[in-house]
Amino acid sequence: RVQLVESGGGSVQPGGSLRLSCAVSGYTYNSHCVAWFRQAPGKEREGVAVLDGHGESSYADSVKGRFTISQDNAKNSLYLQMNSLKPEDTAIYYCAADDRLFCGPGDIALSWTYWGQGTQVTVSS
Repeated sequence: RVQLVESGGGSVQPGGSLRLSCAVSGYTYNSHCVAWFRQAPGKEREGVAVLDGHGESSYADSVKGRFTISQDNAKNSLYLQMNSLKPEDTAIYYCAADDRLFCGPGDIALSWTYWGQGTQVTVSS
């Protein structure tokens, strides 16, 4: 059974940083796509950052230069380092995985097979 479990969310002031983690079990995502999505109240779930099957990363324009996606294959874990956080980054953040090789942050949420339960990130002064 595939399980993705996020952690590391919380409340932070604007300009602060958080590091999200996603522990993956029952699934080996080497050479597969993995991603971070977010969903703010009243908005659609949007892709934030992805790693494709070749290990190439890509980001939504809104987070470029501030967020970094990474993975640790030995720990079967995915991470999202978020710096210079803004109030508009407030959302529930989800990790996702899929068996395909190529992917991008614009890929719709429905195209991803495996999901975590989400972790809340709140940026407020």
